[in-house]
Amino acid sequence: MATDPTTKGRVLYDGDCAFCCKSVELLKKLDWLGKLDYVNARDDSQAFLKNPPVAGAPLLDQMHVLPRNGQYLYGGYRAVRWLAWRLPLTWVVAPFLYIPGMTYVGQRLYLWIARNRFKIVPCEHGECKIPRMKAE
Repeated sequence: MATDPTTKGRVLYDGDCAFCCKSVELLKKLDWLGKLDYVNARDDSQAFLKNPPVAGAPLLDQMHVLPRNGQYLYGGYRAVRWLAWRLPLTWVVAPFLYIPGMTYVGQRLYLWIARNRFKIVPCEHGECKIPRMKAE
């Protein structure tokens, strides 16, 4: 289940990915209540990125959310569900994200989008600064 809706979290994203940056721009517009902080997972000055539970997570493969308590890291579809409870425009759909089978379908869809993100939002001058993800 999602954590306490009053908890502020950190959205961890790939700052070199055009799709990821566009997604964060949208999240910032939807974050009317200031529930989120946004952290580029490539920012070496962020010491918490080197500590559990963040260290070793596939931060460049999918977006993650770290609640303020820092005890658990939500990635991919689970991060989307966590975010849905904190953005007023998505509150109405948040309960539907828990329908049986939605985690399986949602994560598969999320991973498909993540693998194809370079096609969805082209990188600067047609070349990304990072290599494309390998297909599963």
